[in-house]
Amino acid sequence: METGRAASRLRAFLSRFSRPPKPVTPVLTVPGLPPKIGLALGGGFARGLAHIGVLKAFQRENIPIDFISGVSAGAIVAAAYASGTDLEEIAKVGCAMRFADVARWSICRLGLAGSDRMAIFLKRLLKKYNFEDMQVPLGVLATDLSTGQPVLFRDKGDVILPIRASCSYPGLFQPIRHEEHLLVDGAITVEVPAILTRKLGATCVVSVCLPMQAPTIMPHNMFQVVNRCFQILQRRNEDSWRQHSDLVITPDVAGVEWDGFKSGRELIEAGDKAAAAMIPEIREWLKRVPPETEPAPAKPLEVQSLAG
Repeated sequence: METGRAASRLRAFLSRFSRPPKPVTPVLTVPGLPPKIGLALGGGFARGLAHIGVLKAFQRENIPIDFISGVSAGAIVAAAYASGTDLEEIAKVGCAMRFADVARWSICRLGLAGSDRMAIFLKRLLKKYNFEDMQVPLGVLATDLSTGQPVLFRDKGDVILPIRASCSYPGLFQPIRHEEHLLVDGAITVEVPAILTRKLGATCVVSVCLPMQAPTIMPHNMFQVVNRCFQILQRRNEDSWRQHSDLVITPDVAGVEWDGFKSGRELIEAGDKAAAAMIPEIREWLKRVPPETEPAPAKPLEVQSLAG
């Protein structure tokens, strides 16, 4: 009898392992937040008017811009847009702009022209003058002449001085003094501020790069020679910003000279056309659910922030 009971217990024990597993209740996946799109606008002096065309394409196609940043000419367009200035007004002012509107010849040991007039120009163009008041979070990038490092301005404080600094093309414009720092053109260290746009909070970064002039356009003066040299150096260091970009828009402006304000409408159209071609890809972003975590960007730049 004891043997029978033992056998029954053994069969009962073994039957536990032969039962089909209980059905697992599926875990519902909660959709993630939509991607945060950031726009990073590179430098280019007059050719920076192409950025207006990019913004027009985004506006026409109802593509949201959650963050925006810029260097040099890109900083002016980015700040105007972030402050709430209408794109048509930006285009009108930009196409009518001339060198004398933002600079005054004032030769000194540090540069040929001062940018005091740029402050007046910006106060007419912008609707707001502090980072914390912008309708779209804004970032501006300059370069510290002493350390050679990019300097990020964002979140709070005056926007006029950072933009002037970011536009201070070495040799042409006198550097801008800020606290204990001497600041020059942001494009010297970072041609397109993709890393700054990501630091602002963008999960998808669209960089707008203005290509160097076509080989058929030969320099005719000292400024054009210097500008071409900087463009060559920047082309050889593109990895520093491309690795932080999810998409790059390159308007076809290679045929326009660096000071070609007279080609303003042509530049805007080129920006619009280049951006419109990328809209389908950007729409695909808006359909996707972003991953919970994103990998850290490779080889982050060392930066310092002087904001506030």
